[in-house]
Amino acid sequence: MVPLILVLLLILLLFGAGFALKALWWVAVILLVLWLIGFVARPKSGRGRWYRW
Repeated sequence: MVPLILVLLLILLLFGAGFALKALWWVAVILLVLWLIGFVARPKSGRGRWYRW
């Protein structure tokens, strides 16, 4: 019984990690797209930086 519970917990942990990694990939892609849009649409006047830091 205990090995079955351990295997099920391991499967649940790996599934959760896989879902979290997939969600993080989507967040990274969205941030990259926003950064590229900001880079292309930056103001022509001034130093040309669209971010503050």
